[in-house]
Amino acid sequence: MAEVNPVEVGPAETGAGNRPDGPASFDAVYDAHFRPLAAQLTAYVGDLSLAQDLTQEAFCRAFARWSTIAGYDDPVAWVRRVAWNLATSRWRRLRTAQSFLRRQREEHVPGPSPDRVALHSALAKLPSRHRRAVVLHYLADLSVAEIAEQEQVATGTVKSWLHRARTALAGHLNPADEVNDDA
Repeated sequence: MAEVNPVEVGPAETGAGNRPDGPASFDAVYDAHFRPLAAQLTAYVGDLSLAQDLTQEAFCRAFARWSTIAGYDDPVAWVRRVAWNLATSRWRRLRTAQSFLRRQREEHVPGPSPDRVALHSALAKLPSRHRRAVVLHYLADLSVAEIAEQEQVATGTVKSWLHRARTALAGHLNPADEVNDDA
């Protein structure tokens, strides 16, 4: 049987990156296995640039420990496992983030009705005291006496504010072109 020259033999023939005369250099393993690992991860994650990033990160981690990893029977298996673990961790992080976002998503609330917009607009046209009296009486359900006490005015003043506010609101909410023909 002919003797094999280590320079001419690729990683598949030498046992996943180990040269017959000893552990392979990091550069040789990187050159021989980066593209195949990136291709495998591309099939897994569906994105070439992400797969390349994950493969690169796995090789960076291997480089930091190369003195230990180079002694393994199959250092490329270690790099492959790290790359796949990184991809799996990324999927988990994305799933967790999506779950969180789904829980944080606000429910769609329909916009205000035309009547509400008209009422808001009409209230905005009232003097502030009249508007406050209407809001406290009809929305906060305070009595005339409670409003008078809160505003530090006489109850007759609050009644006057409410009457004027109702009259003004009726004018704003029932324009002249919608005259009531009941007479």
